[in-house]
Amino acid sequence: MDADALADLRAFDRAHVWHPYSSALAPGDPYVVESAEGVRLRLRDRDGRTLDVVDAMSSWWCAVHGYRVPELDAAVRGQLGAMAHVMFGGLTHAPAVDLCRRLLTLAPSGLEHVFLADSGSVSVEVAMKAALQLHLAAGERRTRFLTVRGGYHGDTFSPMSVTDPVGGMHSLFRGVLPEHVFAPRPPAGVDLPDDDPELVDWERTTRDLFSQNASDIAAVIVEPVLQGAGGMHVYPPRVLDVLHDLAREHGALVIHDEIATGFHRTGPLWAGDRAQGAPDILCVGKALTGGYLTLAAMLCTREVAEGVSRSEAGGLMHGPTFMANPLACAVANANLDLLATRDTVAEVTRIESGLREGLSPAADLESVVDVRVLGAVGVVQLREPVRVAEVTAAALARGVWVRPFRDLVYTMPPYVTDEDDLAVVTSGLVGAVADVHG
Repeated sequence: MDADALADLRAFDRAHVWHPYSSALAPGDPYVVESAEGVRLRLRDRDGRTLDVVDAMSSWWCAVHGYRVPELDAAVRGQLGAMAHVMFGGLTHAPAVDLCRRLLTLAPSGLEHVFLADSGSVSVEVAMKAALQLHLAAGERRTRFLTVRGGYHGDTFSPMSVTDPVGGMHSLFRGVLPEHVFAPRPPAGVDLPDDDPELVDWERTTRDLFSQNASDIAAVIVEPVLQGAGGMHVYPPRVLDVLHDLAREHGALVIHDEIATGFHRTGPLWAGDRAQGAPDILCVGKALTGGYLTLAAMLCTREVAEGVSRSEAGGLMHGPTFMANPLACAVANANLDLLATRDTVAEVTRIESGLREGLSPAADLESVVDVRVLGAVGVVQLREPVRVAEVTAAALARGVWVRPFRDLVYTMPPYVTDEDDLAVVTSGLVGAVADVHG
């Protein structure tokens, strides 16, 4: 791209293109991506210079194999030779059926039905709708959900309503969104013992809260073990066991939102595998297609599917236009092949070790309050809100693309990131924080 074309692109972007979580009155000045390959992005900065940098974000946690992956490219090209899209109402096709079969094979025990959706947020919408329909069909008007503070489940209305109402990014919609039941945020630490006083107190409070609202609660919805965009908070699996027990005791469902945590991001295939019980409903997305196309899924038990189908409506009342898009399903199947053949568990274990070692120097910085790692997730938490533009620029100068938020400078690198590039990522993050925040 020559200088004039680059200048025109940037000018039009600033004048007319609305980016995520941004103001049209004060538009940002984003970097221009020209290409991506492996774990690297080729960017053009504000002065037109070319930067080849390691992607520490997996494009918001979905490009787990990196970019221009031959197997995934081939899957898309092969599917184009048959059909790019066809409606899923009244029709079916092999890529979708194959994907559903494979998802059920991988899913926690008891899940037998799959509803394919456009995006992670939509899969949560579908999950919540299914829970409501199930109870209505049983003659119970349960209209509330229980979750824990600090969570994030998406940007559409139902997911927003179970995202933290005070500390979350959707707090300005309070009074418009349905008001659900929020238990305290669980204490931190995946290895916290069950008799930890903080955890015991959390359990007591949550049991009381659930009992007080039990007749209204349709389901528990939670991000297992790791809360993502709500603050990268890691909590003990005992929390899931308590929530499962309460749901079973009071006739509510359990929904696991594994959109960010699924497909080995925290180590196991599902973050919820660390708990004793299995969910009634599972939401998956992000890494499902290896970052190539938008696709998500809601999986549920036979009891949920049959209960919803007995409702007055006679079925699950949802039907996205691009549901089960053949291109997306084909590349998702190829992505699952790669996850199975690459020894993903070993890759994530290697990355976890590299993140622990490489990010540890950040703990000595005055500006840092915590450094934590879980699977292929590394977090540096600051004592103050991160200066996003400055930290981003400082990391780019060290060859790393990051997208900090709130008080967090974090990385979720592609699983294929090798030791050298991982060292670039960790030194880049630590150096950027040191330069900007001290």
